[in-house]
Amino acid sequence: MKANKTYAVFGLGRYGRAVAKELVENGMEVIAVDAEQKIINDAAAYLPVCKCADVTDSEVISRLGISNIDTVVVCMASNLEASVMAVTLCKEAGVKNVIAKCANEMQQKILLRVGADKVVFPENESGIRLAKNLLSSGFIDMISLSKDVSMIEIDVRDEWIGKNLIELDLRKKYGFNIVAIKKGEWVNVNINPEQPLEEKTTLIVIANIAKLGKIK
Repeated sequence: MKANKTYAVFGLGRYGRAVAKELVENGMEVIAVDAEQKIINDAAAYLPVCKCADVTDSEVISRLGISNIDTVVVCMASNLEASVMAVTLCKEAGVKNVIAKCANEMQQKILLRVGADKVVFPENESGIRLAKNLLSSGFIDMISLSKDVSMIEIDVRDEWIGKNLIELDLRKKYGFNIVAIKKGEWVNVNINPEQPLEEKTTLIVIANIAKLGKIK
């Protein structure tokens, strides 16, 4: 079993660099790839593994060992054809989680259709925020409230179902301050700590970013 998840970032523009750098600074194993050698030379100063390669080539995907990567982030929204090819080849290689950056709703539809598991709009989600969400395994979304504190949505785990918040004591275990419980469109801010948690329920919590890694 791998200690950490592995990542690949395709395209090292401002968004891709932010994603890759944030992941590396948090100790993750990241393969950063771009088609321009100058960009790779510049990125090598802060990204340990940089490759100059054409990720629209199936042989390149194979050589890079992308089939062994947990999550690939495709940051090439300016080139839809390249993004589509990269997403398609990654899914064909067996990558479980492929995230693609898009420029508009039409690109979003196309990238989802060819297999992207998630499509992000850079104006709505910064590269750093995306990286933090990736680092927070199991979290649905995260919004930074300050440098150290974030508001997070996390699915109720299978082992939590049927237990109440007093029994679970998530605040003591993980430093979570639960502010609401969400099920579908219904959000309850008047939390009864003795009410057993149900399946398909989401907890909205505030937590210290440094403690996020405690949830696996």
